[in-house]
Amino acid sequence: MSRPMHLTDHLVSRAFRCVPEPDDSELDGWTRLDDAAIAAEADTILAERPPGPLYVFAYGSLLWKPEFEPAATLRGVVHGWHRAFCIELTSWRGTPDAPGLMMALLPGGRCTGLAQQVPETQIHQSVAALVRRETPYDQLLGSRTWLTVETAQGPLSALTFYAPPAGEQLRTDLGIDATARLIARACGHAGSNVEYLHETMKSLGAHGIRDGQLWRLQKLVAAELARLP
Repeated sequence: MSRPMHLTDHLVSRAFRCVPEPDDSELDGWTRLDDAAIAAEADTILAERPPGPLYVFAYGSLLWKPEFEPAATLRGVVHGWHRAFCIELTSWRGTPDAPGLMMALLPGGRCTGLAQQVPETQIHQSVAALVRRETPYDQLLGSRTWLTVETAQGPLSALTFYAPPAGEQLRTDLGIDATARLIARACGHAGSNVEYLHETMKSLGAHGIRDGQLWRLQKLVAAELARLP
């Protein structure tokens, strides 16, 4: 990035607190996938796989925490979709009393991210790892699709999660100021919501990608953190 972010490491550290991981008894209405169900879902995804190398489109946490070492990484643009902090989190990076927000892709606009090629020798284990991480509950299995990514080497089809989210409580009613207030205060057993935003911004910047909406959001989140006791 040509300019430093307002969201500094010091401000990010202010958002962290220790939160115990909830057990499944606290996740009312959610059915966690077992190993067999995760493997079956990986098989289903691979049966849909288009010809050629398998790519995953990373636009959020997969940018900075992929589930595999990409065989190749291509900068690419998905048209007709944009990043949005819109999935309410009462676990993982939020709690019921201070819910957080996870990014997804919503219709409209464009999104620049990375097409990450899955190594051919690790196809099934990599896809299973993605299922375990991105859609670990039966209620989330519809939250994936294949999107066309325009790259310098031409268009390709990439597996994409949460485009759009299925069966989720979406917070599309929030403006950018309310979004910033939620993110600044949310933390769960996996870490703070602020860390999620900060790491995504750093990864985008490392690849020369500028998302104007996220840039405005991190400035507002930094201001919220600076005002907190």
